[in-house]
Amino acid sequence: MGEHPSPGPAVAACAEAERIEELGPEADEQPAAAPEDCDPGNTGYISTGKFRSLLESHSSKLDPHKREVLLALADSHADGQICYQDFVNLMSNKRSNSFRQAILQGNRRLCSKALLEEKGLNLSQRLIRHVAYETLPREIDRKWYYDSYTCCPPPWFMITVTLLEVAFFLYNGVSLDQFVLQVTHPRYLQNALVYHPQLRAQAWRYLTYIFMHAGVEHLGLNVALQLLVGVPLEMVHGATRIGLVYVAGVVAGSLAVSVADMTAPVVGSSGGVYALVSAHLANIVMNWSGMKCQFKLLRMAVALICMSMEFGRAVWLRFHPSAYPPCPHPSFVAHLGGVAVGITLGVVVLRNYEQRLQDQSLWWIFVAMYSVFVLFAIFWNIFAYSLLDLKLPPPP
Repeated sequence: MGEHPSPGPAVAACAEAERIEELGPEADEQPAAAPEDCDPGNTGYISTGKFRSLLESHSSKLDPHKREVLLALADSHADGQICYQDFVNLMSNKRSNSFRQAILQGNRRLCSKALLEEKGLNLSQRLIRHVAYETLPREIDRKWYYDSYTCCPPPWFMITVTLLEVAFFLYNGVSLDQFVLQVTHPRYLQNALVYHPQLRAQAWRYLTYIFMHAGVEHLGLNVALQLLVGVPLEMVHGATRIGLVYVAGVVAGSLAVSVADMTAPVVGSSGGVYALVSAHLANIVMNWSGMKCQFKLLRMAVALICMSMEFGRAVWLRFHPSAYPPCPHPSFVAHLGGVAVGITLGVVVLRNYEQRLQDQSLWWIFVAMYSVFVLFAIFWNIFAYSLLDLKLPPPP
């Protein structure tokens, strides 16, 4: 028996389209087009006419926003053909830059109402819509997120980090019998989580210092910003990307202190928090006309004032007479390290919703810059302290 030739990719796409959930198979659905009709020449392309016919035959099963994206894909190809890979990207939620451009171009021809104008939404739908408008500058991305978000998994990373920070603070508050300005307690720096310049060889301290805070006033603002900014960002961009920005800001903060403020300890999660907040604010400014969040100018002003007050508190505390001389109070330089990460790596992450970061040249430039800084800081910590003959404070 002779072997049949394998079908072309576009034919496979048409066959797969009959099985995907968006085109849900119901008992009363219309007969599907034969796969050979979609790409009779095995060219790897689907005719936009065939594609539209497929859409129309299943329009009652499609979410209206998903249908808009599919129509935008069809409208964006002036040559009358749709590439198989674009079709697969759409169905797998892996959208390349070229695919995104096609969607955006096609979307300009669509005259449907904005997501904000839709009525009759329940509480969870309104919350998801609110998050979309808080974080995404493009209407097509907001609709895509609104249709795709399932709260599975939930924003576990920021919530877990916040709960751990609160738990460690309460434990220290009880053990030290002090909640306000805990950092002034003589036994505060003896905690194994604090970064201390004499103990910089203990590598975990470059990360675990986020679980120690100078006092309830320090913890309060960091927790508020993590929940108000970090949780919505994680809902949109996922735990992996937001966790990456947060941890990169934390590590950059402690390394920046070890380079620029070499005699000071470090506490608090401000490095990670400032990375997220500065990335979010920079993304809003860079996409000002597209961001539709309410009172954005007032809210940006409030966020900048809060960040400035927290940074001013940290500067004041750093130069305030220490409660445990000769060791100074914790450094404020970690805030600046977080901001540097936010306006570089963080902005690239937030500007590329559901795009593959490895396809972004700017991403690799900033990753290379961050890697060079980390390597420089490591060698600095190994050699500079002895070469400069610094007089470090004694171990706690």
